Amino acid sequence: MSPSPSHSGSSIEEAPQIEEIQPQRTKSRRSDAGNDLHLVQSHMSHHDMPVATHEFHEVDAEQYLRFSPSRKIVIVAVLSFCSFLAPISSTSILSGIPEVAETYNTTGSIINASNALYLAFMGVSAPFWGPFSQVWGRRPIFLISAFLFFAFSIGTALAPNLPSYFIFRVLTAFQGTSFLVVGSSAIGDVYEPRARATALGWFLSGTLIGPAFGPFIGGVIVTFRSWRVVFWLQTALGGFGTLLVFFFFPETYPHLAKSDETQKTPKQKAQFLWHRVNPIRVGVLLFSYPNLFFAGLAAGALVWNQYSLLTPIRYVLNPRFNLTSPIESGLFYIAPGCGYLVGTFMGGRWADYTVKKWIRKRGGVRVPEDRLKSCLVFLGIIIPGCILVYGWTVEKAVGGIPVPVLAMFLQGIAQLFCFPSLNTFCLDVMQSSGRSAEVVAGNYMFRYVFAAIGSGVVLPAIKGIGVGWFSTISAVFLVIAGACVWVTTIFGDKWRKEVDAKNQQKEARRLGEQVLGEQVSSQESEKKVEV
Repeated sequence: MSPSPSHSGSSIEEAPQIEEIQPQRTKSRRSDAGNDLHLVQSHMSHHDMPVATHEFHEVDAEQYLRFSPSRKIVIVAVLSFCSFLAPISSTSILSGIPEVAETYNTTGSIINASNALYLAFMGVSAPFWGPFSQVWGRRPIFLISAFLFFAFSIGTALAPNLPSYFIFRVLTAFQGTSFLVVGSSAIGDVYEPRARATALGWFLSGTLIGPAFGPFIGGVIVTFRSWRVVFWLQTALGGFGTLLVFFFFPETYPHLAKSDETQKTPKQKAQFLWHRVNPIRVGVLLFSYPNLFFAGLAAGALVWNQYSLLTPIRYVLNPRFNLTSPIESGLFYIAPGCGYLVGTFMGGRWADYTVKKWIRKRGGVRVPEDRLKSCLVFLGIIIPGCILVYGWTVEKAVGGIPVPVLAMFLQGIAQLFCFPSLNTFCLDVMQSSGRSAEVVAGNYMFRYVFAAIGSGVVLPAIKGIGVGWFSTISAVFLVIAGACVWVTTIFGDKWRKEVDAKNQQKEARRLGEQVLGEQVSSQESEKKVEV
């Protein structure tokens, strides 16, 4: 397989990445959700006359055959465990915020600000890890990140004062985002588009189960031991993750071509490297294409909802239900956590089923935006409805404990129907240009910026306007994001073609100016030689 071409442009391939082969002879191949390559689509039903069958092949399909199905399962298992680390660290201390504040002689709002800062740095670091992994590979970046996450967790556990606590929290967050960005990209490396959402569902379950079960685990620890034990547990998990990556995670990126750079001068290598890892590229890419921007907005709305729901539980539900200990409030986090776990078994499969259904409807054409149809009802209706029920029943003190628990459980399931769809779309939409990791990085940057804002403003906002009205704001945000995704499913293909055409025109003008400049320079050199 030849190395990918230079990715200097920012176009998204117009045509879907499926080639249609007219029938020669029907070949029966069984294609399951986890296995990759050949999907036989038969355009005939029990009630129709027999018509020609079609066999489809993904472009660059060979890359999905490099690993056996069992090896892929091991890769997903390692990635899923690592995806659990950074998110669980973002919330595991929530149940112990009063205890941390007491240790450092400060307030709960200040310690909560450290969690908001943690999420903000997860967003800030996202544009770095995606491009880095496209230059040096997934495995080296994963190894470095896992070890540094382990080391900075030790620093947090031993932090002697508030400034050092903040610094080590921020450094841990900066490393932790690598697991999410590079992990999603690695799954895109080994699973073909029509099967990867199922694998991503398992991977993303760690990113959601971690924040939900983290406060419960933290609540148990803080009830009986020091809050520092929370970070010693995080250290042990980080060390175990480092060992898993070292022994069981191979290089998955198929486009590494370091040998192409051996002939370049140091200056040319530096220019190439800056072009490839420049984090500004991620922002430009995200805001250049409306469909990528709206997908980022939807992910941001979901994470805003997640963290603004989880962050204030001890401050909102403890007084509402007369709870007194960290472990009692920690039990409420189990409800959304169980919802995320249940959704893991269904969300990714539903996204893969949806994209295959639309391939059949379009006669063998795969349009990346079709996958987004799988999350519309959950994003725009079910999750906002659950949030409204949760907020207003808590605000008005009606329904007792079962109502908010059920609402959190159902919205947890619904989120796992949304995230696999959005993440897989990010991998699909720029796959042929080799910039999927940049798209994923931009999406994570968007979502963790909103997570930081939600986590930071939720407590002051609830004190000011109440949990009911704040939940209404979150619900409206989700409805708007759902509407944007719906519009994307209609016009996304058109938007991509328009932006691609503009980018191609700019590239043509640039090349034309470059050629003209070389010709002028050559003519001047010839004149000097004649003189």
